[in-house]
Amino acid sequence: MQLKSLTLKDFRTYKNSKFEFSPQVNVIVGKNAIGKTNILEAIFFMVIGKSFRTSKENEVIRWQESGAYICGEFARKYRDVKVEAFFNSEHKKSIKLDGIGIKRMGELLGSVNAVFFSPDELRLVKNSPEERRRFMNIILSQTNKRYFYLLGRYDKVLANRNKLLKTSRDIKVLSETIDIWNRALVDLAEKIYLERRKLIEELSPYAEKAQDYLSGGKEKVKLVYKSSFDGDDYGEKMLKGLEKNIEKDFKLGYTTLGVHRDEIDFYLNGVEVKSYGSQGQQRTVALALKLAELEIIKTRVGEEPLLLLDDVFSELDASRRHKLIKFTSKAQTIITCTEFDEVDIPCNIIKLQKDN
Repeated sequence: MQLKSLTLKDFRTYKNSKFEFSPQVNVIVGKNAIGKTNILEAIFFMVIGKSFRTSKENEVIRWQESGAYICGEFARKYRDVKVEAFFNSEHKKSIKLDGIGIKRMGELLGSVNAVFFSPDELRLVKNSPEERRRFMNIILSQTNKRYFYLLGRYDKVLANRNKLLKTSRDIKVLSETIDIWNRALVDLAEKIYLERRKLIEELSPYAEKAQDYLSGGKEKVKLVYKSSFDGDDYGEKMLKGLEKNIEKDFKLGYTTLGVHRDEIDFYLNGVEVKSYGSQGQQRTVALALKLAELEIIKTRVGEEPLLLLDDVFSELDASRRHKLIKFTSKAQTIITCTEFDEVDIPCNIIKLQKDN
């Protein structure tokens, strides 16, 4: 997969700009706050249909303008794809795929595949379980539309169950009426759990390979998927767990068991990384996970996704920077940085100036 060109109109700092990209390594060089990350934000928006920086999408509109536009032209293995997005100051957006407006975000997912990494992705290892669930959800939604719809239905059923927990005044009446939501939640949770467990099983060897490469063979990483329940009888266990926890959920006003509470643990040489790993080790594990994500998407969709690396070089020494570029050179890679040392791999250099 290749991004051939990107057009930005009144998007963030860009009035009207068009960028052309080579099929391999592209390096966007410029001073801080000149708009390098804005380019990657626009590209990744066309992958997942939302910004990775803000939930208020009117913020992407250039100052004092009424709307913004982005357009990406992509070459895929068997066909070309064109993605356009329009934003206005009324918090509304519209997306077109090959000139046709989409009605649901699921229609966009999988049309273009990409992996995004920045120093902020350290939160993937260090922060709350929500970050690790998001990591799994983005991979699975890009490679499996059924999963995306399952997740949406699960969230709706969970919201309905939580609403019932909050509004019920009598636990006896609640116990008699909540069963329909329990069974619906269990059915969806079991399917999501199986997809995530399969993903971690597939992802682990790639993460181990990437960690071994980045650490020069000094560190072995292990991924462990932690769920409220485990095993082939997941559904039966969860249903019993929901019934057992009804009094606790009633008091708290929300559902305490389910895939919305799941987690991934990471270990380096047998030591849990989140609590005991150094910041350097946490960063390397996060990068290894992103490189593994690159490989798993390639395996699942049959072609290389784009790799977007935002200011990653500032966090790596010269040796690891070189290793990273060499490792990713088979995929189209777009890197942002303030300075770039030449390497022995051909790179398309895009230098940003104030008037870009």
